[in-house]
Amino acid sequence: MAKVHEHIGDRMRAWLLAQHVFFVATAPSGPDGHVNVSPKGVGGTFAVLDERTVAYVDLTASGSETIAHLRENGRVTLMFCAFEGPPDIVRLHGRGRFVTLYDDGFDDLLAHFDGDLDEARGARAVVVVDVERVSDSCGYGVPLMDYRGERDLLPQYMARKGVEGRAAYRRLKNRTSIDGLPAFDMDPAEG
Repeated sequence: MAKVHEHIGDRMRAWLLAQHVFFVATAPSGPDGHVNVSPKGVGGTFAVLDERTVAYVDLTASGSETIAHLRENGRVTLMFCAFEGPPDIVRLHGRGRFVTLYDDGFDDLLAHFDGDLDEARGARAVVVVDVERVSDSCGYGVPLMDYRGERDLLPQYMARKGVEGRAAYRRLKNRTSIDGLPAFDMDPAEG
């Protein structure tokens, strides 16, 4: 049933790109702190860069746990589940880093994604994962569900805020993790 793969092959790449949602898991170092699992699903925000590297657009949202944990220890797992078609689950274990909208290379990374994804639609960073382990397992316990469409609410909400509104929101909501770790604290001070 379960299998470890040497890398992300063409067939798996196509399967990963066809999924409508995936989950990102991170945790702080040590025995304390909260494990975080974040759903991701805005269309066009995931890319396979090569057979050992994936990336996703990290949109401005109400928290910044993933960035905090990546800053602290870099550990990350992405999990994809087939909610349509044959049952399958794929996990990509690795080390992550992020390139913020203020960093050199941000625009170059955004070019790997489909759609109209930029800072104006809430993109605050691109998370790049160097994949160390690729595994799949049966998805027999995952329900079949029908995809009805995108909820394009978050990018629209961020677009309405404007440049300073997005930065102010991040300063308010994204500077630290729920455990007090530094998170997205890159926005310049007001004024």
